[in-house]
Amino acid sequence: MQLSRSSGILLHPTSLPGGRLGDEAYRFVDWLEAAGQSWWQVLPLGPPDAAASPYRSHSAFAGWRGLLADPDAPVSAEELDRLAAREGAWLGDWARYAGAGALVDQARFEREWRSLREYAAARGVRLIGDVPIYVARESADYESQPELFQEGEVAGAPPDALGPDGQLWGNPLYDWGVHRRQGYRWWIARFRRTFELVDLARIDHFRGFVAYWAVPEHARTARGGRWRPGPGAELFRVARAALGDLPLIAENLGIITPAVERLRHELGLPGMHVLQYAFEGGRSNPHRLANHEENGAVYTGTHDTDTARGWWESLGEDGRRATGLDTREPHWSLIELALSSRARLAIVPLQDVLGLGSEARMNRPGMAEGNWGWRFSPGALAPELAARLRAATVAAGR
Repeated sequence: MQLSRSSGILLHPTSLPGGRLGDEAYRFVDWLEAAGQSWWQVLPLGPPDAAASPYRSHSAFAGWRGLLADPDAPVSAEELDRLAAREGAWLGDWARYAGAGALVDQARFEREWRSLREYAAARGVRLIGDVPIYVARESADYESQPELFQEGEVAGAPPDALGPDGQLWGNPLYDWGVHRRQGYRWWIARFRRTFELVDLARIDHFRGFVAYWAVPEHARTARGGRWRPGPGAELFRVARAALGDLPLIAENLGIITPAVERLRHELGLPGMHVLQYAFEGGRSNPHRLANHEENGAVYTGTHDTDTARGWWESLGEDGRRATGLDTREPHWSLIELALSSRARLAIVPLQDVLGLGSEARMNRPGMAEGNWGWRFSPGALAPELAARLRAATVAAGR
């Protein structure tokens, strides 16, 4: 997967002022075009859990009714027939799980999302999606095919800079032996569905395909977990044989070993550089500007980090000085640094463009409540802001 030199904005549709698709989404595309941006990156589009997390969705395939601009729009029998013919691999399981109205809602989602994607493409804006590595236990995926998953251990991440106890996600873990014997057909269907909806996707927790952290099911923290081997390159080779090129960005953050990077390079997948991590560690820190890969994606921050302004304000005086960023507008200085990177793709969360603080943070890893609720204010996307971002983008050759 070879990226072109370009840039875009990270914003989940739930962060639009009304929290759903429709006119606000189209106006955001217009603003992206005015700002000279080529990409709109979103988080997973499936029905979120009770805490509003899109990473613990009730389906790895279905779109969320809560995103619909017109949830009561009429749907024809022909639309339902076309949807059933195209999405039969998962649609029946979702209908049995979600109940009455599920199929009609999916037809509405297909209609609204396809229209938005076509509108964006006509204005030079493509869509980047997100593929969580795991599914939720409370999901159609798990309930309809429990044989694809292990029992006795759940997903998590080991202790690291984000927390001394690690992260106890609690998602069911795949039984990779079963997936292999089935020719990875569930993953093939998942990738096929992903690229029906977006042009490029970030695959979450890529390191889990090399080795994943398995935690005893009833553990209170992730500290007692262990590394277990993932499927490696085989899954991706089989999926490519079935689908062709897989336009993916590998989320290679956290505890990344040489084996993880070998697999990523073997598959030709771009990785991620996050500038909030660039000002610590030694010369080999992969997030330092000098170490960015050309076929890579640079972010000022992600949905899991603080905003650029919030991150800056959390630094001590010595830490701020060490960054070399403009103290008057550190968020904009970080944006310009990202745009200047040799990495071909630069992505900036909208919060950073707006210069917002920690109150606009999307997620705090390890905290189950109080996340995923941020929305930008109506009128925040001023034409002057678009003009400034366009000028910076053009100056950086994107």
